[in-house]
Amino acid sequence: MEILFVTTELAPFVKVGGLADVSAALPKMLKTLGHKVTIVMPRYAAFEEAGLLLARRLTPLHLEMGGKTHEVTVYDGRLPSQVELVLLDSPGMFDRAGVYGDRSEDYPDNGMRFALLSRAAAEVVKQRAESGSPPDLVHVNDWPTALVAKYLKDLGVKTPSLLTIHNVAHQGVFPKDLLSAIGLKKEDFTVGGIEFYGQLNYLKQGVISADAVSTVSASYAREIQTEEAGCKLDGVLRAKERITGIVNGVDYGVWNPATDSNIVARYDAEDASNKARCKGALQKELGLSIEEKHPLIVSVGRLVAQKGVDLVVDVIPRILRGSDAQIVVAGEGDDALAAKLERAAEKSGGRVVFIRNAPEAQVHRIFAGADIALVPSRFEPCGLVQLYAQRYGAPPVAHATGGLIDTIVDCESKLETGTGFLFEAPTADLFYAATQRAITAFESDRWPTLRRRVMRLDRGWERAGRQYEQVYRTLVGATAAR
Repeated sequence: MEILFVTTELAPFVKVGGLADVSAALPKMLKTLGHKVTIVMPRYAAFEEAGLLLARRLTPLHLEMGGKTHEVTVYDGRLPSQVELVLLDSPGMFDRAGVYGDRSEDYPDNGMRFALLSRAAAEVVKQRAESGSPPDLVHVNDWPTALVAKYLKDLGVKTPSLLTIHNVAHQGVFPKDLLSAIGLKKEDFTVGGIEFYGQLNYLKQGVISADAVSTVSASYAREIQTEEAGCKLDGVLRAKERITGIVNGVDYGVWNPATDSNIVARYDAEDASNKARCKGALQKELGLSIEEKHPLIVSVGRLVAQKGVDLVVDVIPRILRGSDAQIVVAGEGDDALAAKLERAAEKSGGRVVFIRNAPEAQVHRIFAGADIALVPSRFEPCGLVQLYAQRYGAPPVAHATGGLIDTIVDCESKLETGTGFLFEAPTADLFYAATQRAITAFESDRWPTLRRRVMRLDRGWERAGRQYEQVYRTLVGATAAR
């Protein structure tokens, strides 16, 4: 099959969250499975800064939207994975420091920016169809590219589309007076269309227009169809014939302590002795005392309420009082949370380190040195932190929600089963109790067995790739049968 994969992030070039890792790893796996994959996304400066060779097409796209003509230049390239790349550029739209915004604030013209991206991606599909070589399927991701599905139908393109929701909380809601500017009609502004409490909702329109919808874990697929977790889209989602949940994987070409060039010494599940060297090297790098027998607890991720970082702030003093643990927190995001973490580090007597804007290579070293990883997300569609932590031998402490339920089995007291430590509700008390269970387990002679068990888990992308492959085949077959 030939698949067009439309996204707004791509590791290692442009990364805000887990979408970047998925956008790099899933197309690479699909290519390994024998499919032709082309990633379509904005042309960011980071691509050329990284030395990626791009060829500009002589003929730009001219898109009529709301009585205005937008010119979009198309660039072709190829990733090191041999996945094809099509980059779309429009003056003033994507040549910015951020992807969605700066300083934790969204760009005010995001509604126009990503509508234009989606319209241009749909035009690329239309041109291929008119030339006699249409892709078999278009796979779009989250609200910034969700309108591709709508534009394809408006353009009369019969190529089926799959929308993957990576986080239903982010929906792309904009004022209704943008309707004409993005090329939609008055009749589209209905309860059965893009209208959402008097505004435009890009994700809602994508759910309605896409031929199928998936999300990034089976548990999250069920959760988003409930009033509690659907963020007011639960009814729209329930109206779809089926929401497929496919757990994200780990790209072992990037995240693997047996081959990782970012860490001081390599190790694997069968011989993890070098993990102690990695721990000591991280402690030295961060100015912590070198203590092999004291648990090194880490928290990596965006500093936002969803990730439960405020819970981490709340339990740090208790962890320090109740154990000899050292704590490393790495992340970027909310300034108020960052300030609290900085104060916690200052008061810790050298036992807590907070790193803002940690480089990717340092994140690898953090996982390699970690004994325990904290993942107290209030909700988590899939989560990648727990998967990376498990691969690097750091059992996670996590809230039992979404993809965390699907990827972590709670350890029982004897540590004979389980791959992490779950708690039932996002409260500081329950989070601390689960963390204490993990610290007690670390001090047990059964800890090496648990560490080996979590490192042996198969979290690679092949299983997920084959599941997506099946979804694609079903969609292509259904379209051909019409």
